[in-house]
Amino acid sequence: MTNPKEPEKTDRPSADSIAQSASKAAKKGPAPVHLWNPPFCGDLDMRIARDGTWFYLGTPIGRKPLVKLFSSIIRKDGEDYFLVTPVEKVGITVEDAPFVAIDFDVTNSGPDQTLTFTTQVDDIVAAGPDNPIRVKRDPETGEPSPYILVRANLEALIDRKSFYRLVDLGTHEEVGDKSWFGVRSNGRFFPIIPSDELV
Repeated sequence: MTNPKEPEKTDRPSADSIAQSASKAAKKGPAPVHLWNPPFCGDLDMRIARDGTWFYLGTPIGRKPLVKLFSSIIRKDGEDYFLVTPVEKVGITVEDAPFVAIDFDVTNSGPDQTLTFTTQVDDIVAAGPDNPIRVKRDPETGEPSPYILVRANLEALIDRKSFYRLVDLGTHEEVGDKSWFGVRSNGRFFPIIPSDELV
């Protein structure tokens, strides 16, 4: 006679339990979320809006330290986003990108120019070969949405004011057999729009 299976855990995860687990893990340095493989505990009613605002149970999370803590344990598997701790993994909703680049600094100029972005949760990342800028265009309106890779496969949407500043720094360069308008950073050219489409 076999033993009956143990009953499955029915406790639903909460923002508090996730925060407690994340806080314990954070004390040991940057969260190695790519190494953790806890059981999936269901979806959490948590959403990151396109403007970078975090919501829990429909209410904005007003405490920036808590938002920064949650942002340190985001992982993207396939097209889905999760908060991952050593003991639990919960699904969250991300409207566009999990981060928003709200500003950037420029050092040097010309081919030696480096663009260093700051996100809404104070991540700092320099655009370059390991952290590329990409631009997605709306198929109907042609409106561009620019992104920079922050870490792993997590991107930041570059906000509108920063994008306008990027455009002011743009140059035309040949990519393949076509001229593109784009920006340079850390020795890499990032195309934004074909030169012949600029009005």
